[in-house]
Amino acid sequence: MSGIFEALGDPTRRRILVLLAGGEQPAGGVVAALREHAAISQPAVSQHLRVLRDAGLVTVRPDGTRRLYALDGDGLEAARAWLADLVDPLRPFAQPLDALATELVRGRRERRSAPARREGRGSRPA
Repeated sequence: MSGIFEALGDPTRRRILVLLAGGEQPAGGVVAALREHAAISQPAVSQHLRVLRDAGLVTVRPDGTRRLYALDGDGLEAARAWLADLVDPLRPFAQPLDALATELVRGRRERRSAPARREGRGSRPA
């Protein structure tokens, strides 16, 4: 997890993620887009892409002589989940607590209906 946030600590890498949020991009397209905002070399962009890939935030696939980069949903989801736990530390317990609440309601309902069932079956007129 620390690798993800170390990778996100760099503004150039965050800009790359924003570019890739628009869809899969060839490395050359990423370089060209970044050069519109700042002077950056192709090897520097490749290094940033490698850091993002190693952190699990970006995937790469070959397409002929090109390498196409895209966001890695699993890595982004891991970061999102970690941040969500900071905001709501009890979130991991939400589903088990919901299940417990359901069982409590079911138990109350069964206890309320149990006397009616006993009276209906086993009672005889006096």
